[in-house]
Amino acid sequence: MTRFLALIPGGISDQLLCFPMLESLQQQYPQAQIDVVVEPQAKAAYRISPVAKQVLTYNFQGRNGPADWGNLVGWVREREYDGLISLDRGLFRGLLLWLMGIPKRVGYAKVPNALFMTDTVTLKPKQYAAQMYYDLLDGMHIHTPCPPLSIHIPLKDREWAEAEQEKLGLDLTQGYAIIHGGSLAEHQEKGAANIYSKSSWQALVKGFQQRQPDLPVVLVQSPGDRAWFKSLLEVCPGLKVSTPQDLGKFAALIAGAKLMVSTDSDAMHIAVAAGTQLFALFGPSDPDRVLPKDERFTALRSPTGKVSDIAPIQVLEKIWGK
Repeated sequence: MTRFLALIPGGISDQLLCFPMLESLQQQYPQAQIDVVVEPQAKAAYRISPVAKQVLTYNFQGRNGPADWGNLVGWVREREYDGLISLDRGLFRGLLLWLMGIPKRVGYAKVPNALFMTDTVTLKPKQYAAQMYYDLLDGMHIHTPCPPLSIHIPLKDREWAEAEQEKLGLDLTQGYAIIHGGSLAEHQEKGAANIYSKSSWQALVKGFQQRQPDLPVVLVQSPGDRAWFKSLLEVCPGLKVSTPQDLGKFAALIAGAKLMVSTDSDAMHIAVAAGTQLFALFGPSDPDRVLPKDERFTALRSPTGKVSDIAPIQVLEKIWGK
């Protein structure tokens, strides 16, 4: 096989969790070209993946008409793929996959579009999501263990991070901590239960500064989050603020940090891939689904299902051990 296509609906987090699957497929077929079809908002994830050669966008959740479906089918048929891996489970899109003419089509068993697949694997939704996606390689007769989540940060993004650290006056011998409250888009997607309140972030950052005054705290600003940043800067002087312009620069900044505190977000998965010590705040989500078992990554789950009910002192005690 020389050409593979992967259909991966969902956001940036879903793409990141699929990286082990894509990388192992490339290792098994080093000369193969691997392309992906993703949601428009998820395309940015492939700045930090060396695997995907072409990234086509398709609005899986949108109201697509016959012209949209025809364009997708035509684009795929022109490239004559040998194999397809589909995370999508929709019945109608399963029919589209069949029309694409790809001889080997791998998906999950006992889902609406399984009828249109040539090979299916058992869906195990309660395990770590990266492993759940990796299971699809069984349909390609690849039975290696799922590797850890990893990313590839472009050289120019690493150079940007070094310049940014110098601009912020960070002493890299002592390190720095990152606070990331999630982007506006992530808040809208995940809902109010995943939002940590401004007052809680204020108390957390103030406590952080009191307990470790020599460790600089960097706030990573996302579009639409200016009000959140302003509220923190008003009560927590001395904070550093950085505004990476793309995911590669953001990843480089996270990779250089000593630790990060975040909500369940894209940034959380980047920290995992970079091996940065992580303290992640969870509301209704199950941490076992999105975090690997590793002592470097600590989940704090709200007993009520709302992130806002995690007391700042609980987070501080988890970080500092008292």
